Amino acid sequence: MSTVREATFELLRARGMTTIFGNPGSTELPMLADYPEDFRYVLGLQEAVVVGMADGYAQASGNVAHVNLHTAPGVGNAMGAIFNAQANHAPLLITAGQQVRPVMTMQANLTNRDATRMPHPLVKWSYEVPRAEDVPAAIGRAIHTASLPPKGPAFVSIPMDDWTAEADAEGARRAIERRVDGRATAAPDRVAELAQRLAAASSPVLVAGPDIDASGGWDHAVALAESQRLPVWAIPATGGGRLGFPEGHANFRGVLPPAIGPVAETLAGHDLILVAGASVFAYYPYIPGDLLPEGAELVVVTSDPEEAARAPMGEAIVADVALTLEALLAALDGESGRDAPEPRDAPMTAAEMGVEPGTPISGTEAMAALGAAFPDDGIVVLEAPSSTLALRNQLRISRPGSYYFGAGGGLGFGLSSAVGVQMAQPDRPVVCVVGEGSAQYAITAFWSAVAYDVPVTFLVLRNSEYAILKWFSLAEGVERAPGLDLPALDVAAVAEGYGVPSTRVETGDELESALNAQIGSGKPGLVEVGVAPGMWLA
Repeated sequence: MSTVREATFELLRARGMTTIFGNPGSTELPMLADYPEDFRYVLGLQEAVVVGMADGYAQASGNVAHVNLHTAPGVGNAMGAIFNAQANHAPLLITAGQQVRPVMTMQANLTNRDATRMPHPLVKWSYEVPRAEDVPAAIGRAIHTASLPPKGPAFVSIPMDDWTAEADAEGARRAIERRVDGRATAAPDRVAELAQRLAAASSPVLVAGPDIDASGGWDHAVALAESQRLPVWAIPATGGGRLGFPEGHANFRGVLPPAIGPVAETLAGHDLILVAGASVFAYYPYIPGDLLPEGAELVVVTSDPEEAARAPMGEAIVADVALTLEALLAALDGESGRDAPEPRDAPMTAAEMGVEPGTPISGTEAMAALGAAFPDDGIVVLEAPSSTLALRNQLRISRPGSYYFGAGGGLGFGLSSAVGVQMAQPDRPVVCVVGEGSAQYAITAFWSAVAYDVPVTFLVLRNSEYAILKWFSLAEGVERAPGLDLPALDVAAVAEGYGVPSTRVETGDELESALNAQIGSGKPGLVEVGVAPGMWLA
């Protein structure tokens, strides 16, 4: 008869989940005893980094990723990263240790006194097994829950003495053999109605969200835009963890602004707004105005019932985004007779923006240098808030699975998730673009990149301030706020301390040359460049 630990590893093996991201504590050691040779353990030096790596790995691999955390203190350290994973719809199995059962009631040291409530409301399901024999079934349920739409984290707390208990052979077998599929198609009559409205609209528009990419609907979105002559906007950059449409495509118009009034103003003149794979919308900051342009109707297609329910306007179809776009294409009667959208202008250079050359260079110049060195199959992981739009405008990424951004807005995602993305996509070069302030929230990810020889290129933009917060202070009418300057941060020196070779550059030409040398080198490496303070939008 096998133990609970052995049965659980067999379950994970059957699900293809042979990589575990963790930071072990005393309550997790019994699970890791006699660690199987066909499993990989990825150590992170702090729990938020562990979850961030798993977040990137899950999104880039398309499979549930397993995170193993220490009991209450470790779960507490990880909460900000779990918040990001929830917003990213990243499917995570999160397991955490617990004290042995005989001393849980007396709350001996390291007891998680309310293990199921602690991670709420950031997980889809939270459970502590009542019997040791139930561990495999509970983990199986958590995996199914994490992978069903909307995808997200699920949590299981496991007392440390459960792992050596005798497994329930029949229960473990059932847990291993079960399969759950969650792709649901929209009702045919609803798709047919939407097709009729789209064909009849005089000026429809498509707004592309991250779930287009996550659901595998990229080609369907392109075909729909082309056949129906649709201009395409991306959802606001603050809420988009992935890209839903090629940004170098002739139909692509740009990124919507992140506030209520400006969104409606940007979409003025359109009578039907079709939003695919996103909530409507990730507003911030608060700038009031009309939710929709005058005379416009909105329909959103989302796999997330909660996104559909909370939308303040329009209609919603809750279904798999890729399958719905495919069905919508089939329901449309050929190509539209509407005129094709006007092509978008080429990216503006810093000189065209009126930015004087000098040192430090502008964020636009830095992103142009990255664009010149960026390979066709490259992947960007981004956490540089003041240069987000400059990167999108200069690179115009046009391949699926090539852009990852922390949709929750919590810092620490970029540096850690880039390691996970690269591990999931070892044959594609990954560039992590991060501000020197953002880097501090996951700084120990450098150690994991070196320890596991993960060849991420880290591009650090050093502007010596929290530039995005200075922009928000202007938008919110806040004056003389403290704590917005970051003098004397030397990320390159810290990275070198963790073993990451680092290069400092100052000019655009130097940056392009350094990136050309580092990207595709097969080793982790960092390039740091000073950029002028401020927001860079083009």
